[in-house]
Amino acid sequence: MRTIDSLDVKGRRVLVRADLNVPLDGDTITDDGRIRASVPTINELAGRGARVIVCAHLGRPKGKVTPEFSLAPVAARLGELLGRPVRFASDVVGDSARSTVEGLAAGEVALIENLRFEPGEESKDDEARGVFADRLAELAELYVGDGFGAVHRKHASVYDVPKRLPHAAGGLVVAEVEVLKKLTEDPARPYVVVLGGAKVSDKLGVIANLLGKVDRLVIGGGMAYTFLKAQGHEVGNSLLQEDQLDQVRGFIAEADKRGVELVLPVDVLAATEFAEDAEHEVVEATAIPADREGLDIGPKSRELFAGKLADAATVFWNGPMGVFEFDAFAGGTRAVAEALIASDAYTVVGGGDSAAAVRKLGLPEDGFSHISTGGGASLEYLEGKTLPGLAALED
Repeated sequence: MRTIDSLDVKGRRVLVRADLNVPLDGDTITDDGRIRASVPTINELAGRGARVIVCAHLGRPKGKVTPEFSLAPVAARLGELLGRPVRFASDVVGDSARSTVEGLAAGEVALIENLRFEPGEESKDDEARGVFADRLAELAELYVGDGFGAVHRKHASVYDVPKRLPHAAGGLVVAEVEVLKKLTEDPARPYVVVLGGAKVSDKLGVIANLLGKVDRLVIGGGMAYTFLKAQGHEVGNSLLQEDQLDQVRGFIAEADKRGVELVLPVDVLAATEFAEDAEHEVVEATAIPADREGLDIGPKSRELFAGKLADAATVFWNGPMGVFEFDAFAGGTRAVAEALIASDAYTVVGGGDSAAAVRKLGLPEDGFSHISTGGGASLEYLEGKTLPGLAALED
Protein backbone atom coordinates (compact mmCIF):
# COMPACT_ATOMS: atom_id res chain seq x y z
CA MET A 1 0.00 0.00 0.00
CA ARG A 2 1.15 3.51 -0.80
CA THR A 3 1.32 5.87 2.18
CA ILE A 4 0.33 9.52 2.34
CA ASP A 5 3.99 10.45 1.98
CA SER A 6 3.61 9.52 -1.69
CA LEU A 7 0.83 12.06 -2.28
CA ASP A 8 1.29 15.71 -3.27
CA VAL A 9 -1.55 17.15 -1.19
CA LYS A 10 -0.77 20.87 -1.02
CA GLY A 11 -3.85 22.86 -1.97
CA ARG A 12 -5.69 19.73 -3.09
CA ARG A 13 -8.99 18.32 -1.88
CA VAL A 14 -8.27 15.09 0.03
CA LEU A 15 -11.12 12.80 1.08
CA VAL A 16 -10.17 10.94 4.26
CA ARG A 17 -12.25 7.89 5.13
CA ALA A 18 -11.93 7.83 8.92
CA ASP A 19 -13.52 5.64 11.58
CA LEU A 20 -15.43 7.95 13.90
CA ASN A 21 -18.06 5.43 14.99
CA VAL A 22 -18.07 6.36 18.67
CA PRO A 23 -20.66 5.63 21.38
CA LEU A 24 -23.03 8.47 22.17
CA ASP A 25 -25.30 9.19 25.13
CA GLY A 26 -27.57 11.74 23.49
CA ASP A 27 -25.11 14.33 22.18
CA THR A 28 -22.36 13.27 24.60
CA ILE A 29 -19.49 11.12 23.32
CA THR A 30 -18.77 8.51 25.99
CA ASP A 31 -15.54 7.15 24.44
CA ASP A 32 -13.57 9.29 21.97
CA GLY A 33 -10.83 6.72 21.35
CA ARG A 34 -11.53 6.35 17.65
CA ILE A 35 -11.61 10.10 17.12
CA ARG A 36 -8.26 10.46 18.85
CA ALA A 37 -6.82 7.70 16.68
CA SER A 38 -7.85 9.59 13.53
CA VAL A 39 -6.19 12.85 14.53
CA PRO A 40 -2.56 12.21 13.44
CA THR A 41 -3.38 11.53 9.79
CA ILE A 42 -5.81 14.45 9.53
CA ASN A 43 -3.36 16.81 11.23
CA GLU A 44 -0.52 15.72 8.96
CA LEU A 45 -2.55 16.29 5.80
CA ALA A 46 -3.81 19.68 6.99
CA GLY A 47 -0.29 20.62 8.05
CA ARG A 48 0.92 19.88 4.53
CA GLY A 49 -1.65 22.27 3.11
CA ALA A 50 -4.38 19.82 2.06
CA ARG A 51 -8.02 20.80 1.98
CA VAL A 52 -9.18 17.89 4.13
CA ILE A 53 -12.66 16.39 3.75
CA VAL A 54 -13.33 13.78 6.42
CA CYS A 55 -16.05 11.18 5.91
CA ALA A 56 -17.23 8.49 8.32
CA HIS A 57 -20.24 6.55 9.54
CA LEU A 58 -22.00 6.40 12.90
CA GLY A 59 -24.33 3.66 14.04
CA ARG A 60 -26.83 1.87 11.82
CA PRO A 61 -29.27 4.40 10.33
CA LYS A 62 -29.89 2.01 7.40
CA GLY A 63 -29.81 4.55 4.59
CA LYS A 64 -32.12 7.08 6.24
CA VAL A 65 -31.42 10.50 7.74
CA THR A 66 -31.66 9.80 11.46
CA PRO A 67 -30.91 12.79 13.75
CA GLU A 68 -29.63 10.69 16.65
CA PHE A 69 -26.88 9.36 14.38
CA SER A 70 -25.69 12.77 13.21
CA LEU A 71 -21.94 13.34 13.22
CA ALA A 72 -22.38 16.92 14.49
CA PRO A 73 -21.14 16.09 18.04
CA VAL A 74 -18.17 14.28 16.49
CA ALA A 75 -17.27 17.34 14.41
CA ALA A 76 -17.12 19.43 17.57
CA ARG A 77 -14.91 16.94 19.40
CA LEU A 78 -12.68 16.42 16.37
CA GLY A 79 -12.08 20.17 16.22
CA GLU A 80 -11.09 20.21 19.89
CA LEU A 81 -8.62 17.38 19.41
CA LEU A 82 -7.16 18.83 16.21
CA GLY A 83 -6.83 22.27 17.74
CA ARG A 84 -8.41 23.78 14.63
CA PRO A 85 -12.00 24.45 13.52
CA VAL A 86 -13.81 21.66 11.69
CA ARG A 87 -16.53 22.78 9.29
CA PHE A 88 -19.56 20.51 9.30
CA ALA A 89 -21.70 19.72 6.26
CA SER A 90 -25.29 18.83 7.11
CA ASP A 91 -25.54 16.32 4.26
CA VAL A 92 -23.26 13.78 2.58
CA VAL A 93 -23.07 14.67 -1.10
CA GLY A 94 -25.70 17.41 -1.39
CA ASP A 95 -25.63 21.20 -1.47
CA SER A 96 -24.21 21.58 2.04
CA ALA A 97 -21.34 19.16 1.36
CA ARG A 98 -20.46 20.80 -1.96
CA SER A 99 -20.54 24.35 -0.59
CA THR A 100 -18.59 23.35 2.52
CA VAL A 101 -15.87 21.72 0.43
CA GLU A 102 -15.73 24.63 -2.00
CA GLY A 103 -15.19 27.01 0.91
CA LEU A 104 -12.18 25.14 2.30
CA ALA A 105 -8.81 26.86 2.16
CA ALA A 106 -5.48 25.03 2.25
CA GLY A 107 -4.94 23.53 5.70
CA GLU A 108 -8.62 23.57 6.65
CA VAL A 109 -10.77 20.58 7.62
CA ALA A 110 -14.40 19.66 7.04
CA LEU A 111 -16.51 16.71 8.13
CA ILE A 112 -19.48 15.65 6.03
CA GLU A 113 -22.58 14.04 7.52
CA ASN A 114 -22.97 10.33 8.28
CA LEU A 115 -22.20 8.26 5.19
CA ARG A 116 -24.84 5.71 6.15
CA PHE A 117 -27.59 8.29 5.72
CA GLU A 118 -27.14 7.44 2.02
CA PRO A 119 -28.51 4.01 0.98
CA GLY A 120 -25.78 3.67 -1.65
CA GLU A 121 -23.05 3.48 0.99
CA GLU A 122 -23.93 -0.01 2.19
CA SER A 123 -25.79 -1.29 -0.88
CA LYS A 124 -25.01 -4.82 -1.98
CA ASP A 125 -25.86 -3.77 -5.54
CA ASP A 126 -22.61 -2.79 -7.28
CA GLU A 127 -24.34 -0.27 -9.54
CA ALA A 128 -26.20 1.51 -6.73
CA ARG A 129 -23.04 1.63 -4.65
CA GLY A 130 -21.08 2.89 -7.65
CA VAL A 131 -23.51 5.76 -8.29
CA PHE A 132 -23.04 6.97 -4.74
CA ALA A 133 -19.26 6.45 -4.97
CA ASP A 134 -19.19 8.66 -8.07
CA ARG A 135 -20.89 11.50 -6.20
CA LEU A 136 -18.62 11.12 -3.18
CA ALA A 137 -15.50 11.02 -5.32
CA GLU A 138 -16.55 14.25 -7.06
CA LEU A 139 -15.93 16.11 -3.80
CA ALA A 140 -12.19 15.37 -3.89
CA GLU A 141 -9.04 14.94 -5.95
CA LEU A 142 -7.29 12.40 -3.74
CA TYR A 143 -8.41 9.65 -1.34
CA VAL A 144 -6.86 8.47 1.93
CA GLY A 145 -8.17 5.31 3.59
CA ASP A 146 -7.67 5.63 7.33
CA GLY A 147 -10.80 4.00 8.79
CA PHE A 148 -9.37 0.64 9.80
CA GLY A 149 -12.52 -0.30 11.69
CA ALA A 150 -14.43 -0.34 8.39
CA VAL A 151 -11.93 -1.98 6.00
CA HIS A 152 -13.69 -5.36 6.27
CA ARG A 153 -16.83 -3.83 4.72
CA LYS A 154 -17.41 -3.65 0.97
CA HIS A 155 -18.96 -0.20 1.25
CA ALA A 156 -18.80 2.64 -1.25
CA SER A 157 -16.54 4.92 0.80
CA VAL A 158 -14.21 2.04 1.67
CA TYR A 159 -14.06 -0.03 -1.50
CA ASP A 160 -15.42 1.89 -4.50
CA VAL A 161 -14.14 5.45 -4.01
CA PRO A 162 -10.42 4.51 -3.95
CA LYS A 163 -10.96 2.91 -7.36
CA ARG A 164 -12.00 6.33 -8.65
CA LEU A 165 -9.26 8.53 -7.17
CA PRO A 166 -5.49 8.42 -6.65
CA HIS A 167 -5.24 6.88 -3.21
CA ALA A 168 -3.05 5.97 -0.27
CA ALA A 169 -3.33 4.41 3.17
CA GLY A 170 -3.39 6.70 6.18
CA GLY A 171 -1.04 6.29 9.11
CA LEU A 172 -3.60 4.47 11.25
CA VAL A 173 -4.28 1.79 8.62
CA VAL A 174 -0.56 1.33 7.98
CA ALA A 175 0.11 0.89 11.70
CA GLU A 176 -2.77 -1.58 12.16
CA VAL A 177 -1.61 -3.75 9.25
CA GLU A 178 1.97 -3.78 10.53
CA VAL A 179 0.74 -5.00 13.93
CA LEU A 180 -1.45 -7.73 12.42
CA LYS A 181 1.45 -8.94 10.28
CA LYS A 182 3.48 -9.37 13.47
CA LEU A 183 0.68 -11.58 14.80
CA THR A 184 0.34 -13.72 11.69
CA GLU A 185 3.67 -13.96 9.89
CA ASP A 186 6.35 -14.74 12.47
CA PRO A 187 5.20 -14.02 16.03
CA ALA A 188 7.63 -14.27 18.90
CA ARG A 189 6.84 -17.31 21.04
CA PRO A 190 5.20 -18.40 23.23
CA TYR A 191 2.25 -16.91 21.31
CA VAL A 192 -0.91 -16.70 23.41
CA VAL A 193 -4.37 -15.65 22.20
CA VAL A 194 -7.03 -14.65 24.72
CA LEU A 195 -10.59 -14.69 23.43
CA GLY A 196 -13.72 -13.61 25.25
CA GLY A 197 -16.97 -11.87 24.51
CA ALA A 198 -20.49 -13.14 24.31
CA LYS A 199 -20.67 -15.55 21.39
CA VAL A 200 -18.35 -18.30 20.25
CA SER A 201 -19.92 -17.99 16.77
CA ASP A 202 -18.29 -14.56 16.41
CA LYS A 203 -14.85 -16.15 16.82
CA LEU A 204 -15.23 -19.43 14.89
CA GLY A 205 -13.10 -18.37 11.94
CA VAL A 206 -10.41 -16.89 14.15
CA ILE A 207 -10.14 -19.99 16.31
CA ALA A 208 -10.00 -22.26 13.26
CA ASN A 209 -7.22 -20.21 11.66
CA LEU A 210 -5.23 -19.64 14.85
CA LEU A 211 -5.11 -23.26 15.98
CA GLY A 212 -2.28 -23.77 13.55
CA LYS A 213 -0.38 -20.69 14.71
CA VAL A 214 -0.65 -20.27 18.49
CA ASP A 215 0.92 -22.07 21.43
CA ARG A 216 -1.85 -21.37 23.92
CA LEU A 217 -5.52 -20.40 23.59
CA VAL A 218 -7.23 -18.86 26.63
CA ILE A 219 -11.04 -18.73 26.52
CA GLY A 220 -13.20 -16.58 28.81
CA GLY A 221 -16.35 -14.50 28.63
CA GLY A 222 -19.74 -15.79 27.54
CA MET A 223 -18.20 -18.00 24.86
CA ALA A 224 -16.46 -20.09 27.54
CA TYR A 225 -19.76 -21.67 28.58
CA THR A 226 -20.22 -23.29 25.17
CA PHE A 227 -16.74 -24.78 25.56
CA LEU A 228 -17.57 -26.02 29.07
CA LYS A 229 -20.86 -27.51 27.87
CA ALA A 230 -19.03 -29.19 24.98
CA GLN A 231 -16.89 -30.94 27.60
CA GLY A 232 -20.05 -32.21 29.28
CA HIS A 233 -20.32 -29.76 32.17
CA GLU A 234 -23.44 -28.09 33.60
CA VAL A 235 -23.56 -24.36 32.75
CA GLY A 236 -26.94 -23.46 34.28
CA ASN A 237 -28.54 -20.41 32.68
CA SER A 238 -25.23 -19.14 31.32
CA LEU A 239 -24.98 -17.91 27.75
CA LEU A 240 -24.88 -20.98 25.54
CA GLN A 241 -24.86 -21.56 21.79
CA GLU A 242 -26.06 -25.14 21.50
CA ASP A 243 -25.84 -25.07 17.71
CA GLN A 244 -22.07 -24.57 18.03
CA LEU A 245 -21.36 -27.49 20.37
CA ASP A 246 -20.20 -29.89 17.66
CA GLN A 247 -17.95 -27.21 16.15
CA VAL A 248 -16.44 -26.49 19.56
CA ARG A 249 -15.86 -30.20 20.23
CA GLY A 250 -13.96 -30.26 16.96
CA PHE A 251 -11.83 -27.30 18.09
CA ILE A 252 -11.04 -29.02 21.39
CA ALA A 253 -9.94 -32.17 19.56
CA GLU A 254 -7.91 -30.19 17.02
CA ALA A 255 -6.15 -28.20 19.75
CA ASP A 256 -5.19 -31.45 21.48
CA LYS A 257 -3.95 -32.93 18.19
CA ARG A 258 -1.80 -29.88 17.43
CA GLY A 259 -0.42 -29.54 20.94
CA VAL A 260 -2.11 -26.19 21.53
CA GLU A 261 -2.80 -25.65 25.22
CA LEU A 262 -6.49 -24.80 25.70
CA VAL A 263 -7.18 -22.88 28.92
CA LEU A 264 -10.76 -22.54 30.24
CA PRO A 265 -12.11 -20.98 33.45
CA VAL A 266 -11.92 -23.13 36.57
CA ASP A 267 -14.37 -20.99 38.55
CA VAL A 268 -16.94 -18.31 37.76
CA LEU A 269 -19.12 -15.70 39.39
CA ALA A 270 -22.57 -17.27 39.11
CA ALA A 271 -25.44 -14.81 39.44
CA THR A 272 -29.17 -15.22 39.99
CA GLU A 273 -29.93 -12.88 37.06
CA PHE A 274 -28.31 -10.65 34.47
CA ALA A 275 -28.20 -7.45 36.50
CA GLU A 276 -25.59 -5.14 37.99
CA ASP A 277 -26.75 -5.80 41.54
CA ALA A 278 -27.52 -9.50 41.08
CA GLU A 279 -26.83 -11.85 43.96
CA HIS A 280 -23.85 -13.99 43.03
CA GLU A 281 -21.33 -16.48 44.35
CA VAL A 282 -18.09 -18.09 43.26
CA VAL A 283 -18.63 -21.65 42.00
CA GLU A 284 -16.56 -24.23 40.19
CA ALA A 285 -16.80 -23.73 36.43
CA THR A 286 -17.68 -27.40 36.02
CA ALA A 287 -20.65 -27.22 38.41
CA ILE A 288 -22.65 -24.04 37.79
CA PRO A 289 -26.04 -24.33 39.54
CA ALA A 290 -28.95 -24.87 37.16
CA ASP A 291 -30.67 -21.66 38.29
CA ARG A 292 -27.61 -19.40 37.93
CA GLU A 293 -25.62 -17.84 35.10
CA GLY A 294 -21.94 -17.11 34.87
CA LEU A 295 -21.23 -13.39 34.46
CA ASP A 296 -17.46 -13.33 35.05
CA ILE A 297 -14.51 -15.60 35.62
CA GLY A 298 -13.72 -16.25 39.28
CA PRO A 299 -10.61 -15.50 41.38
CA LYS A 300 -8.89 -18.84 40.66
CA SER A 301 -9.45 -18.34 36.93
CA ARG A 302 -8.04 -14.83 37.10
CA GLU A 303 -4.90 -16.18 38.75
CA LEU A 304 -4.74 -19.05 36.24
CA PHE A 305 -5.13 -16.77 33.21
CA ALA A 306 -2.55 -14.30 34.51
CA GLY A 307 -0.12 -17.17 34.99
CA LYS A 308 -0.68 -18.36 31.43
CA LEU A 309 0.22 -14.88 30.19
CA ALA A 310 3.31 -14.41 32.35
CA ASP A 311 5.75 -16.25 30.08
CA ALA A 312 4.24 -15.11 26.76
CA ALA A 313 6.27 -13.28 24.13
CA THR A 314 3.27 -12.31 21.99
CA VAL A 315 -0.35 -11.87 23.13
CA PHE A 316 -3.49 -11.00 21.19
CA TRP A 317 -6.55 -10.28 23.33
CA ASN A 318 -10.08 -9.84 21.96
CA GLY A 319 -13.19 -9.93 24.10
CA PRO A 320 -13.93 -9.26 27.79
CA MET A 321 -13.88 -12.02 30.39
CA GLY A 322 -17.24 -11.02 31.84
CA VAL A 323 -19.90 -8.34 31.88
CA PHE A 324 -17.37 -5.56 32.48
CA GLU A 325 -20.08 -2.90 32.15
CA PHE A 326 -21.25 -4.02 35.62
CA ASP A 327 -18.65 -3.21 38.29
CA ALA A 328 -19.35 -6.44 40.18
CA PHE A 329 -18.44 -8.49 37.11
CA ALA A 330 -15.50 -6.49 35.73
CA GLY A 331 -12.79 -8.16 37.82
CA GLY A 332 -11.91 -10.86 35.30
CA THR A 333 -11.45 -8.41 32.46
CA ARG A 334 -9.36 -6.16 34.70
CA ALA A 335 -7.18 -9.11 35.77
CA VAL A 336 -6.38 -10.05 32.16
CA ALA A 337 -5.67 -6.44 31.21
CA GLU A 338 -3.40 -5.92 34.22
CA ALA A 339 -1.56 -9.16 33.45
CA LEU A 340 -0.87 -7.87 29.94
CA ILE A 341 0.34 -4.54 31.29
CA ALA A 342 2.72 -6.36 33.66
CA SER A 343 3.96 -8.63 30.88
CA ASP A 344 7.13 -8.17 28.86
CA ALA A 345 5.28 -9.54 25.81
CA TYR A 346 4.26 -7.74 22.64
CA THR A 347 0.62 -7.16 23.59
CA VAL A 348 -2.20 -6.31 21.20
CA VAL A 349 -5.72 -5.44 22.30
CA GLY A 350 -8.05 -6.32 19.45
CA GLY A 351 -10.38 -3.36 19.49
CA GLY A 352 -14.12 -3.46 20.11
CA ASP A 353 -15.26 -4.23 23.66
CA SER A 354 -11.71 -5.02 24.79
CA ALA A 355 -10.52 -1.52 23.94
CA ALA A 356 -13.67 -0.04 25.49
CA ALA A 357 -13.03 -2.04 28.66
CA VAL A 358 -9.46 -0.74 28.95
CA ARG A 359 -10.75 2.82 28.86
CA LYS A 360 -13.78 2.21 31.11
CA LEU A 361 -11.60 0.55 33.74
CA GLY A 362 -9.22 3.51 33.68
CA LEU A 363 -6.19 1.46 32.67
CA PRO A 364 -3.21 3.13 30.96
CA GLU A 365 -3.48 2.70 27.20
CA ASP A 366 0.29 2.98 26.85
CA GLY A 367 0.59 -0.14 28.99
CA PHE A 368 -0.13 -2.18 25.86
CA SER A 369 1.98 -2.41 22.73
CA HIS A 370 -1.03 -1.64 20.55
CA ILE A 371 -4.77 -1.09 20.96
CA SER A 372 -6.59 -1.70 17.70
CA THR A 373 -9.40 0.57 16.53
CA GLY A 374 -11.13 -2.22 14.62
CA GLY A 375 -12.43 -5.29 16.43
CA GLY A 376 -14.24 -6.87 13.49
CA ALA A 377 -11.54 -5.91 10.99
CA SER A 378 -8.79 -7.32 13.21
CA LEU A 379 -10.64 -10.61 13.64
CA GLU A 380 -11.30 -11.02 9.92
CA TYR A 381 -7.63 -10.32 9.16
CA LEU A 382 -6.63 -12.99 11.67
CA GLU A 383 -9.11 -15.36 10.03
CA GLY A 384 -7.06 -14.97 6.86
CA LYS A 385 -9.82 -13.19 4.96
CA THR A 386 -9.23 -10.60 2.25
CA LEU A 387 -10.47 -7.25 3.56
CA PRO A 388 -12.12 -5.18 0.80
CA GLY A 389 -10.85 -1.84 2.07
CA LEU A 390 -7.25 -3.03 2.21
CA ALA A 391 -7.50 -4.69 -1.20
CA ALA A 392 -8.78 -1.42 -2.70
CA LEU A 393 -5.80 0.48 -1.26
CA GLU A 394 -3.36 -2.07 -2.67
CA ASP A 395 -4.60 -1.65 -6.25
